[in-house]
Amino acid sequence: MSTMDTTADSLRGRLKEFRPAVLRDYGIVFAFIALFVTLAFSSDVFVSQQNFMNILDQWSAIGIMAVGSTLVFIAGGFDLSISAVYALAGIIAAKAANAMGVEVGLLLGCLIGLGVGICNGAIVTVGRINPFMATLASSLMIRGLALAVSGGFLVRVADEKGFDVIGRGEFLGAKYSVYMFAGVIIVAWLLLHRTTFGRYMYAAGGNAEAARLSGVRVNLVRATTYALSGLTAGIGGMIVASRVNTGQADAGIGIEFDVIAAVVIGGTSILGGAGAIWRTILGVLMLAMIGNGFNLLNVDAVYRQIIYGAIIIAAVGIDAWSRRSSS
Repeated sequence: MSTMDTTADSLRGRLKEFRPAVLRDYGIVFAFIALFVTLAFSSDVFVSQQNFMNILDQWSAIGIMAVGSTLVFIAGGFDLSISAVYALAGIIAAKAANAMGVEVGLLLGCLIGLGVGICNGAIVTVGRINPFMATLASSLMIRGLALAVSGGFLVRVADEKGFDVIGRGEFLGAKYSVYMFAGVIIVAWLLLHRTTFGRYMYAAGGNAEAARLSGVRVNLVRATTYALSGLTAGIGGMIVASRVNTGQADAGIGIEFDVIAAVVIGGTSILGGAGAIWRTILGVLMLAMIGNGFNLLNVDAVYRQIIYGAIIIAAVGIDAWSRRSSS
């Protein structure tokens, strides 16, 4: 075989590895830009500060939860309990605000999520239960607890003017929820890319056995990501409860699918070991733009679910293709 043939075969091999990786890591960028340009030309209202601020405010809770779920996915886990935690956090925040004051209520709404996340992490790691089944079961339990605590009724906050500050207050044209979203993004990015723990998350999700042999405490790393996911779900539930001044047991039903969709179409692997916060944010914004565009263009919302499903299948397929190519 000639040197030219060897070089050509080498280039073809590199291209086969390159294309799946580029699609997984940067496909969301191309799709985001294409969707943005399409909506910009399709609607006169889309490109406006008010519309952008509304999108960020409406999707801030989902975005915060998606950031937490990204950490769980990267470490090789899966969390289906976030929507139930979201509902329970809102109820606890409202009840505690009525009984002990607004500040205590808002804080407890976040902390209840952290507590549930710690329990989920222990069940998955110490109990060695499949994360899908473990968090599905805990979701049912948490939703039942939310019903028991609320009695099946709306829990309305008496001091609305104090409680709604987080959900409705704004500064320099942006709601406080948007600033909280930005803060969670920054903290998670620093944790993932600027700390040893962040490297451990990638190691635990990429190859758990190799990580253990290297001295990484895989179970502790994974349990910590569940705690952080629970915390972000608690923050999201607290924000929405503050926005509407009520907590309710059926809040957030189905919201976990939006969160998981945002994470997956952002290129985070469902098998662990690959993902990035910035891509998850683009995934959240892409879903937000789809919903916003449907509203602005008066398109039936039924088709939005079809598009969501198609995008998820494409994202998972690209991830699988990328893994096969790299192996």
